[in-house]
Amino acid sequence: MSQAASPRRIAVVGAGVVGMTTALALQRQGHAVSVLDPQGPGEGASYGNAGFLATELIDPLSTPATLRQAPRLWLAPHGALALPLRYLPRLAPWLVRFIAAARPFQVTKGRQALAALNGAAVAAWRRCLADIGAEEELLPSGYLLVWQSGRGRAAAKAKMAHLERWGQEVEWLEAAALRKREPGLTGTLSHGLYFPGAHQVRDPHALVRRLAAAFEARGGELCRMRVNRLEPRGEGVRLHTDAGALDADRAVVAAGAWSHQLAAGLGLSIPLETERGYHLTLPQRGQALRQPVGSAERRFVMTPMRCGLRVVGFTELGGLWLSPVKRRYASLRHHAEALLRDPAGLDEGAEEWMGFRPTLPDSLPVIDTHPDYPVVHFAFGHQHLGLTQAAITAELLAARMAGEAPALDLSPYRVTRFPGCRGRRQETGRCPAYRRSRQDSAGHPANA
Repeated sequence: MSQAASPRRIAVVGAGVVGMTTALALQRQGHAVSVLDPQGPGEGASYGNAGFLATELIDPLSTPATLRQAPRLWLAPHGALALPLRYLPRLAPWLVRFIAAARPFQVTKGRQALAALNGAAVAAWRRCLADIGAEEELLPSGYLLVWQSGRGRAAAKAKMAHLERWGQEVEWLEAAALRKREPGLTGTLSHGLYFPGAHQVRDPHALVRRLAAAFEARGGELCRMRVNRLEPRGEGVRLHTDAGALDADRAVVAAGAWSHQLAAGLGLSIPLETERGYHLTLPQRGQALRQPVGSAERRFVMTPMRCGLRVVGFTELGGLWLSPVKRRYASLRHHAEALLRDPAGLDEGAEEWMGFRPTLPDSLPVIDTHPDYPVVHFAFGHQHLGLTQAAITAELLAARMAGEAPALDLSPYRVTRFPGCRGRRQETGRCPAYRRSRQDSAGHPANA
């Protein structure tokens, strides 16, 4: 008999897009589900993402090409990579793992696993939104990736051929066709790739709030509390929160960049690092573009949304405690001015935001069950692809928790793929990884 035949009390830690889609998936199986987060639904990393399903991003972040380009991206005045010097000592062990992940066989394995998730992403989102009557939140928008310089022509051709080999639908556009496809862009473009099957959401924060509203309407409970520790207790689990203890039959850790802290308290050392993502949202420029546009050279994305034009960029590996770096917003304005046909109004009422992307060295999420405590499950570490992969992650984890065969092979996303303090029963707080993670939090919530 499936575990789903026996309704359970399940606590989901994290009210971001992954947590809320997972909560809904478990609720559909008949479980009584609570979602715990010190913030409101979608107020963490889900609030400020680029808003489109980046299904074409099937390559891991660590590849030989990425490592070759990294020094230039780091040193350029408006470069897309930032490594704050005072954070480097803490970052060094993760960087070693990241560099090791660029080995060809690792890249191939990672690409296969990312392509599997991304290939199933749009259909999963359609099912999720149809279930709650919110199909209009997902828009068939298409996506443009543009080059300003003709020097990038060979790289663009190679990228197109690579993506086509992996089943992606891609069209080549010369400058005139680019201007016709997107009149909102500057005329000084050389060429680009168009992804006709790409989708975006109208507003990622509004989407998560709509998921949460449907969840509550079906009897789900949203709890504004911080989870500090999980304590497996026989057939259940106790969640220690800032509002007291809460008991459940099962717990799901979907706490984004804070997830490794909770895992560490259960004897698992997860090499999760925080990519600090920056955005500008320009409320007066929501009609500036017809579809999401990315710059291959500048490495940033602009997406027209209901809330305005969103400008997103940067890979800043800076942990959870450093303050936002103001010049990152100036760089986003610089890039937007270079690509928009009409760059007026980039400062008019602009919202500046920085959030935390949870990233593992191999660029794959964790979708798994604790090896020692089957009452604890994990869904985190989606790097730049949290919105893209949320709905399919929810389906896969819910199937696993129900004792059913998931639609995809989950072995690439297992938590025990990382060496170190893995799967060992340890008294909470004694694992070195637990102590390190608590030090790194520096007062930030254990889930957000």
